[in-house]
Amino acid sequence: MARILIVDDSPSQLMGIRRIVEKLGHEALTAEDGAAGVEVCKRELPDLVLMDVVMPNLNGFQATRSISKDPTTQHIPVILVTTKDQDTDRVWGMRQGAKAYITKPFSETDLADMIQQVMVK
Repeated sequence: MARILIVDDSPSQLMGIRRIVEKLGHEALTAEDGAAGVEVCKRELPDLVLMDVVMPNLNGFQATRSISKDPTTQHIPVILVTTKDQDTDRVWGMRQGAKAYITKPFSETDLADMIQQVMVK
């Protein structure tokens, strides 16, 4: 069982992703924007972060960069989970330190597979 931090400003997305994570047998932590996500990540040191991109305060690209550059959290893999589906967004997200990128809407199976792939690496 892993501890997975879900960062999303949409309450419905947060609850939907949380349901999937818990159904897979993992513990879900949540944060409602990028800045809070970075803080929770530093405090809780989860095994994985599922990060939305379009959020207030600190967007997901900025938060991912902050997590991947901080010596305390740089070992924690981040999967960007977003509606931004352009190739340039994907490339930029990976350059910020994300380990994977999945676009909304996604199936429960797609998210579960992505979590499994990243956790095995």
